[in-house]
Amino acid sequence: MRVGFVGLGTMGGAMAANLARAGFAVTAWNRTPGRAAELADLGVRLAASPVEVAAASDLVVTIVSDTPDVEAVLFGDRGIADGATPGMLVVDMSTIAPSATRDFATRLARLGVGMLDAPVSGGSEGAKKGTLSIFVGGEAADLDRARPVLAAMGSTITHVGPIGAGQAVKAVNQVILAGAYLGVAEGVVLAIKAGLDVEQVVAALSGGAAQSWVLANRSGRMLENDYPLGFKVALHRKDLGIALQLARETGAALPISALCEQIEAGLIGKGHGDDDVSAVARAIRELSGLQG
Repeated sequence: MRVGFVGLGTMGGAMAANLARAGFAVTAWNRTPGRAAELADLGVRLAASPVEVAAASDLVVTIVSDTPDVEAVLFGDRGIADGATPGMLVVDMSTIAPSATRDFATRLARLGVGMLDAPVSGGSEGAKKGTLSIFVGGEAADLDRARPVLAAMGSTITHVGPIGAGQAVKAVNQVILAGAYLGVAEGVVLAIKAGLDVEQVVAALSGGAAQSWVLANRSGRMLENDYPLGFKVALHRKDLGIALQLARETGAALPISALCEQIEAGLIGKGHGDDDVSAVARAIRELSGLQG
């Protein structure tokens, strides 16, 4: 199967590399060409535009930052739609609004092109290791076609419903993570203020009900007050905006997510938008009088 890949950022570059290592013939494009140079050593052919990617592919994966970016690579000038042929399949692995996903699928269907929404969880670590969790919305037959491609990038592939359902599940994922990050941040800060050995506390809690991926993998960053990139604050805030919009549409109350979104907005305003999302602890530390 010829696979196209559009979007070679922190997540996409690693995912495209895993596809190449799995033996797929990959044609890729990225808005910033220099970021894709290392993929050439793996046999990835770099195209000059999304339309060229589509023309060379049976299935095209897209993973870009936001809803307008997906629309641009699909339907903009020299976009995927311009090079698509009937029977091609688009798998969007970005995190965007479910309503937009349904609209894009309808527009592609008029061209005879199928679409799955398949957002992911697992961060940059999961993208590099090929262990992402993938939430898939769309037709089962389309998922059957795409499954070998998805299996090269993720270890858990779940068909969660019709088109748009994958994005709704991703919104739930980001809502739960908002609570987890804030909870761990508050716990770490409380341990510091109480004069406890935080590393010992984390080890003790990891054997009980407080155990979580965030506690295991991000508490150290919160203790050191250093937040190297895993998943950007700015992107998580964007994702929470999608979740809060879905909450308004469905009548759900998300007070913790709303608080986290505001904390992240403050961090972005202070120039921390490119930090890892665990940087929410920076705000909790400051509110608790912990500097540096």
